[in-house]
Amino acid sequence: MPDEQRDVAVDNGVEFPVPADGEVWVVGAVILNQDGKAFAQKRGPGRRLFPDCWDIVGGHVEAGEPLLDALAREITEETGWHLRRVRQLLDVSTWTGDDGNGTRREADYLVEVDGDLTHPRLERPKHTAHDWFGPDTLPRLKENRAPATYFIHDLIARVLRDDHGRT
Repeated sequence: MPDEQRDVAVDNGVEFPVPADGEVWVVGAVILNQDGKAFAQKRGPGRRLFPDCWDIVGGHVEAGEPLLDALAREITEETGWHLRRVRQLLDVSTWTGDDGNGTRREADYLVEVDGDLTHPRLERPKHTAHDWFGPDTLPRLKENRAPATYFIHDLIARVLRDDHGRT
């Protein structure tokens, strides 16, 4: 078991799809702080996909890697935090990026992490900034995105609206 996945609690009913051969999968993590605000980081301007846009923590699942392992790995790589609990599968979607790498399946989860939430260790230059988003700051998540690509805004807005406070 990878170090990133040590002692991860998974709530009842949370599913982790198993990628079929040849499928490209991505995982994403919505992380809330003690004030109920959601973490997002700004992608660097040199990124091929969604440059200079706000995004949740996550990334591509490696071939043969279970989604839970990928989720734990991406959280640690992108923030320095460690996955503690997977509370809910929020969405499974299919999308095609403009980078020429085809269709991806994405599983997004509501999670809890261990670590200093005031000081994430961003992967620079992949990510250039971070912030915590509440209902009053959600419109910033639409920066540099076309209306058809507001999915990060819409996902976080749904989590905040559904009142997913810590339990």
